[in-house]
Amino acid sequence: MTAARPLLVVGGGKMGGALMAGWISRGIPAADIFVVEPNPDNASALARDLGVTVAAAADDLPPDFLPELVMFAVKPQVMADVVPAYLPFAGPATVFLSIAAGTPIALFEDCLGEVAAIVRVMPNTPAAVGRGASVACANARVTDAQQKLCHDLLTAVGQVHWVEDEDLLHAVTGLSGSGPAYVFHLVECLARAGREAGLPEDLANSLARATVEGAGELLHRSATDTPDTLRRNVTSPGGTTAAGLTVLMGGDPNKDDPAHGPLGDLVTGCVAAAAKRSRELAE
Repeated sequence: MTAARPLLVVGGGKMGGALMAGWISRGIPAADIFVVEPNPDNASALARDLGVTVAAAADDLPPDFLPELVMFAVKPQVMADVVPAYLPFAGPATVFLSIAAGTPIALFEDCLGEVAAIVRVMPNTPAAVGRGASVACANARVTDAQQKLCHDLLTAVGQVHWVEDEDLLHAVTGLSGSGPAYVFHLVECLARAGREAGLPEDLANSLARATVEGAGELLHRSATDTPDTLRRNVTSPGGTTAAGLTVLMGGDPNKDDPAHGPLGDLVTGCVAAAAKRSRELAE
């Protein structure tokens, strides 16, 4: 993977750091990556661990600096204050990539002008281990070459999908963006259930964690099997798994529409609430 000119990352937090590490592992030289990070501790860690060039502010970048891509990886709440400093890069030579949840393309167009090529993407935290899921949307100024560059950079940390309707990113935020937290909470719930069933705390915690880790890996390796098939494979009629699933599914675990039931309704409400919040952040 290569870039014709330097890449600039604004914000060196966990997601920005994970992406940069992925780029370097895919062949982008650390010398071609610049970061604007005002926090001295974060800046020192990035320079030490990744070997990238770090500046405290946009004004500290080299005077002739013209990046091929500018990635905004700061919190949505400060985005409107941060973006205007990068107006000098707006034009056909640079594409802007935002990974901020709930921040619409329109905000960047207002700050950078109608000439700016902008891609908005919703990644998720498994990007830190190269197993992320990202969904992106581009405005009309993004060229095919710029879209490919963004796609290649995002692929460095996981799978990438594109949509034309930006509004779909709210649902993406509710599902894959926030989804890892739902899975982590499931581990907490399994561990608690184990403790209440009489298991020692350490054993319950270990079993809950290993169960979700193993099930996820099995799902990952079973590319030709649907989750429904995998569930049925471990559910013997009248057995222990069927008894547990009856509680989660509100009845027969082999019914035709298993997503409707106590757990399915809870998850649907969970995703809907996160998507709703994403829309509120965009207003």
